[in-house]
Amino acid sequence: MTRNCLLISNSTLHRSGYLDHCANEIKHFLGTKKTIVFIPYARPSGITYDTYADIAQKRFKKMGIHLTGIQTYNNPQDAIKNAEALFIGGGNTFVLLTKLYEANILATIRTKVSEGMPYIGTSAGSNVACKTIKTTNDMPIMYPPSYEALHLVPFNINPHYLDPDPHSTYKGETRETRIKEFHIYNNEYVVGLREGAMLHIIEDTVTLKGTTGARIFKDDIKPQEYPPGESLNFLMKKNNTLSQKNP
Repeated sequence: MTRNCLLISNSTLHRSGYLDHCANEIKHFLGTKKTIVFIPYARPSGITYDTYADIAQKRFKKMGIHLTGIQTYNNPQDAIKNAEALFIGGGNTFVLLTKLYEANILATIRTKVSEGMPYIGTSAGSNVACKTIKTTNDMPIMYPPSYEALHLVPFNINPHYLDPDPHSTYKGETRETRIKEFHIYNNEYVVGLREGAMLHIIEDTVTLKGTTGARIFKDDIKPQEYPPGESLNFLMKKNNTLSQKNP
Protein backbone atom coordinates (compact mmCIF):
# COMPACT_ATOMS: atom_id res chain seq x y z
CA MET A 1 0.00 0.00 0.00
CA THR A 2 1.32 3.44 -0.97
CA ARG A 3 -0.61 5.21 1.77
CA ASN A 4 -0.18 8.92 2.46
CA CYS A 5 -2.48 10.06 5.25
CA LEU A 6 -2.70 13.09 7.52
CA LEU A 7 -4.91 12.32 10.53
CA ILE A 8 -5.74 15.38 12.61
CA SER A 9 -7.42 15.51 16.01
CA ASN A 10 -9.56 18.55 15.32
CA SER A 11 -10.40 21.39 12.96
CA THR A 12 -10.25 24.36 15.34
CA LEU A 13 -7.99 25.11 18.28
CA HIS A 14 -7.79 27.82 20.93
CA ARG A 15 -10.37 30.03 19.20
CA SER A 16 -8.51 29.92 15.90
CA GLY A 17 -10.42 29.72 12.64
CA TYR A 18 -11.33 26.52 10.82
CA LEU A 19 -8.14 24.50 10.13
CA ASP A 20 -5.94 27.51 10.93
CA HIS A 21 -3.71 25.57 13.31
CA CYS A 22 -2.89 22.90 10.72
CA ALA A 23 -3.12 24.87 7.46
CA ASN A 24 0.62 24.92 6.85
CA GLU A 25 0.85 21.19 7.49
CA ILE A 26 -2.01 20.54 5.05
CA LYS A 27 -0.39 22.68 2.35
CA HIS A 28 2.91 20.85 2.78
CA PHE A 29 1.12 17.50 2.80
CA LEU A 30 -0.74 18.17 -0.46
CA GLY A 31 2.33 19.54 -2.22
CA THR A 32 1.55 20.28 -5.86
CA LYS A 33 -2.02 18.96 -5.73
CA LYS A 34 -4.48 21.80 -6.20
CA THR A 35 -7.86 20.06 -6.11
CA ILE A 36 -9.50 18.01 -3.38
CA VAL A 37 -12.81 16.22 -2.85
CA PHE A 38 -14.47 16.86 0.52
CA ILE A 39 -16.84 14.48 2.30
CA PRO A 40 -19.14 16.46 4.64
CA TYR A 41 -21.21 13.48 5.82
CA ALA A 42 -20.32 13.91 9.52
CA ARG A 43 -22.35 17.16 9.71
CA PRO A 44 -20.99 18.83 12.90
CA SER A 45 -23.83 20.40 14.90
CA GLY A 46 -26.22 19.05 12.27
CA ILE A 47 -25.28 21.58 9.57
CA THR A 48 -26.12 20.75 5.96
CA TYR A 49 -23.64 19.22 3.54
CA ASP A 50 -23.63 22.41 1.48
CA THR A 51 -22.97 24.63 4.50
CA TYR A 52 -20.13 22.41 5.68
CA ALA A 53 -18.61 22.21 2.21
CA ASP A 54 -18.82 25.99 1.87
CA ILE A 55 -16.86 26.44 5.13
CA ALA A 56 -14.19 24.00 3.95
CA GLN A 57 -14.11 25.47 0.46
CA LYS A 58 -13.42 28.98 1.75
CA ARG A 59 -10.59 27.75 3.97
CA PHE A 60 -8.92 25.70 1.26
CA LYS A 61 -9.23 28.58 -1.20
CA LYS A 62 -6.95 30.58 1.13
CA MET A 63 -4.42 27.79 0.69
CA GLY A 64 -4.70 27.94 -3.09
CA ILE A 65 -6.58 24.63 -3.28
CA HIS A 66 -9.93 24.07 -5.03
CA LEU A 67 -12.31 21.97 -2.90
CA THR A 68 -15.50 20.34 -4.13
CA GLY A 69 -18.08 18.67 -1.87
CA ILE A 70 -18.92 15.09 -2.81
CA GLN A 71 -22.63 15.88 -2.47
CA THR A 72 -22.42 17.85 -5.74
CA TYR A 73 -21.55 14.72 -7.75
CA ASN A 74 -24.20 12.48 -9.27
CA ASN A 75 -22.07 9.42 -8.51
CA PRO A 76 -19.98 9.53 -5.30
CA GLN A 77 -17.87 6.56 -6.46
CA ASP A 78 -16.85 8.48 -9.58
CA ALA A 79 -15.99 11.46 -7.37
CA ILE A 80 -13.56 9.32 -5.38
CA LYS A 81 -12.13 7.53 -8.42
CA ASN A 82 -11.30 10.84 -10.09
CA ALA A 83 -10.14 12.67 -6.97
CA GLU A 84 -6.64 14.09 -6.77
CA ALA A 85 -6.88 14.10 -2.95
CA LEU A 86 -9.57 13.41 -0.35
CA PHE A 87 -10.59 15.22 2.84
CA ILE A 88 -13.14 13.83 5.30
CA GLY A 89 -14.21 16.38 7.89
CA GLY A 90 -15.16 15.98 11.52
CA GLY A 91 -18.54 15.78 13.20
CA ASN A 92 -20.44 12.70 14.34
CA THR A 93 -18.53 9.51 13.54
CA PHE A 94 -21.60 7.24 13.58
CA VAL A 95 -23.38 9.47 11.07
CA LEU A 96 -20.26 9.66 8.92
CA LEU A 97 -19.67 5.91 8.77
CA THR A 98 -23.36 5.20 8.13
CA LYS A 99 -23.35 7.55 5.15
CA LEU A 100 -20.08 6.11 3.79
CA TYR A 101 -21.74 2.69 3.81
CA GLU A 102 -24.88 4.06 2.18
CA ALA A 103 -22.81 5.70 -0.56
CA ASN A 104 -20.92 2.41 -1.02
CA ILE A 105 -17.55 4.15 -1.21
CA LEU A 106 -15.45 2.55 1.53
CA ALA A 107 -13.81 0.05 -0.81
CA THR A 108 -13.25 2.75 -3.42
CA ILE A 109 -11.51 4.98 -0.88
CA ARG A 110 -9.32 2.09 0.28
CA THR A 111 -8.29 1.35 -3.29
CA LYS A 112 -7.48 4.96 -4.11
CA VAL A 113 -5.45 5.44 -0.93
CA SER A 114 -3.58 2.21 -1.63
CA GLU A 115 -2.66 3.72 -5.00
CA GLY A 116 -1.25 6.84 -3.33
CA MET A 117 -4.15 9.32 -3.21
CA PRO A 118 -3.52 11.69 -0.26
CA TYR A 119 -6.10 11.33 2.52
CA ILE A 120 -6.80 14.00 5.14
CA GLY A 121 -9.08 13.33 8.09
CA THR A 122 -10.07 15.59 10.95
CA SER A 123 -11.68 14.13 14.09
CA ALA A 124 -14.40 11.80 12.77
CA GLY A 125 -12.52 11.71 9.48
CA SER A 126 -9.51 10.42 11.41
CA ASN A 127 -11.64 7.87 13.26
CA VAL A 128 -12.95 6.29 10.06
CA ALA A 129 -9.42 5.96 8.66
CA CYS A 130 -8.76 3.40 11.41
CA LYS A 131 -9.78 -0.24 11.87
CA THR A 132 -13.05 0.62 13.61
CA ILE A 133 -14.85 3.60 15.12
CA LYS A 134 -15.05 1.95 18.55
CA THR A 135 -12.83 4.60 20.18
CA THR A 136 -14.79 7.64 19.03
CA ASN A 137 -16.23 10.03 21.64
CA ASP A 138 -19.50 10.56 19.78
CA MET A 139 -23.06 9.56 20.63
CA PRO A 140 -24.37 6.70 18.45
CA ILE A 141 -27.19 8.74 16.92
CA MET A 142 -27.16 6.54 13.81
CA TYR A 143 -26.50 2.83 13.51
CA PRO A 144 -24.00 1.96 10.77
CA PRO A 145 -24.10 -1.54 9.25
CA SER A 146 -20.78 -2.23 11.00
CA TYR A 147 -18.26 -0.47 13.22
CA GLU A 148 -15.59 -1.61 10.75
CA ALA A 149 -14.14 1.45 9.04
CA LEU A 150 -11.65 2.12 6.25
CA HIS A 151 -8.68 0.13 7.63
CA LEU A 152 -6.22 2.61 6.13
CA VAL A 153 -4.12 2.07 9.27
CA PRO A 154 -4.04 -0.95 11.64
CA PHE A 155 -4.70 1.03 14.84
CA ASN A 156 -7.41 3.20 16.36
CA ILE A 157 -7.51 6.87 17.33
CA ASN A 158 -9.25 8.62 20.18
CA PRO A 159 -9.38 12.24 18.92
CA HIS A 160 -9.70 15.19 21.30
CA TYR A 161 -7.95 13.09 23.92
CA LEU A 162 -8.12 14.70 27.38
CA ASP A 163 -5.90 13.96 30.35
CA PRO A 164 -7.58 13.66 33.77
CA ASP A 165 -7.81 17.02 35.51
CA PRO A 166 -6.26 16.62 38.98
CA HIS A 167 -8.13 19.72 40.18
CA SER A 168 -11.57 18.57 39.04
CA THR A 169 -14.17 17.40 41.55
CA TYR A 170 -15.47 14.95 38.95
CA LYS A 171 -14.29 11.45 39.83
CA GLY A 172 -16.07 9.48 37.12
CA GLU A 173 -14.79 7.86 33.94
CA THR A 174 -11.88 9.40 32.08
CA ARG A 175 -10.79 8.87 28.49
CA GLU A 176 -8.10 6.55 29.77
CA THR A 177 -10.73 4.51 31.63
CA ARG A 178 -12.81 4.13 28.48
CA ILE A 179 -9.79 3.05 26.44
CA LYS A 180 -8.92 0.46 29.11
CA GLU A 181 -12.46 -0.88 28.77
CA PHE A 182 -11.96 -1.07 25.00
CA HIS A 183 -8.83 -3.16 25.55
CA ILE A 184 -10.72 -5.80 27.52
CA TYR A 185 -12.18 -6.92 24.18
CA ASN A 186 -9.76 -5.50 21.59
CA ASN A 187 -5.99 -5.51 21.26
CA GLU A 188 -5.05 -2.87 18.67
CA TYR A 189 -3.16 0.26 19.63
CA VAL A 190 -5.20 3.33 20.51
CA VAL A 191 -3.62 6.74 19.95
CA GLY A 192 -4.98 9.35 22.35
CA LEU A 193 -4.51 12.28 19.99
CA ARG A 194 -4.71 15.60 21.78
CA GLU A 195 -6.04 18.82 20.29
CA GLY A 196 -3.35 20.30 18.11
CA ALA A 197 -1.76 16.93 17.32
CA MET A 198 -1.76 14.94 14.09
CA LEU A 199 -0.27 11.82 12.56
CA HIS A 200 1.42 11.80 9.16
CA ILE A 201 1.56 8.29 7.74
CA ILE A 202 3.64 7.55 4.64
CA GLU A 203 3.44 3.86 3.80
CA ASP A 204 4.62 2.27 7.11
CA THR A 205 6.22 5.42 8.56
CA VAL A 206 4.28 7.35 11.22
CA THR A 207 5.36 10.77 12.49
CA LEU A 208 3.61 12.59 15.33
CA LYS A 209 3.21 16.25 14.39
CA GLY A 210 1.59 19.35 15.83
CA THR A 211 2.13 20.94 19.22
CA THR A 212 0.63 18.73 21.93
CA GLY A 213 1.73 15.11 21.56
CA ALA A 214 -0.16 11.90 22.17
CA ARG A 215 -0.72 9.18 24.74
CA ILE A 216 -0.66 5.66 23.32
CA PHE A 217 -2.42 2.64 24.78
CA LYS A 218 -2.11 -1.10 24.26
CA ASP A 219 -3.71 -3.96 26.15
CA ASP A 220 -1.68 -5.13 29.19
CA ILE A 221 1.01 -2.45 28.66
CA LYS A 222 1.44 0.77 30.57
CA PRO A 223 0.31 3.80 28.50
CA GLN A 224 3.17 5.81 27.06
CA GLU A 225 3.56 9.51 26.35
CA TYR A 226 5.07 10.73 23.07
CA PRO A 227 6.05 14.32 22.19
CA PRO A 228 5.64 16.05 18.82
CA GLY A 229 8.24 14.97 16.29
CA GLU A 230 8.39 11.40 17.57
CA SER A 231 8.49 8.45 15.19
CA LEU A 232 5.64 6.02 15.89
CA ASN A 233 6.39 3.39 13.27
CA PHE A 234 5.58 0.59 15.74
CA LEU A 235 1.89 1.46 15.30
CA MET A 236 1.99 -0.17 11.88
CA LYS A 237 3.30 -3.49 13.21
CA LYS A 238 0.58 -5.65 14.65
CA ASN A 239 2.66 -7.59 17.18
CA ASN A 240 5.07 -4.92 18.39
CA THR A 241 4.90 -3.53 21.91
CA LEU A 242 5.15 0.02 23.13
CA SER A 243 8.52 1.54 23.79
CA GLN A 244 8.93 1.85 27.54
CA LYS A 245 10.43 5.34 27.48
CA ASN A 246 8.57 8.43 28.61
CA PRO A 247 6.34 6.61 31.15
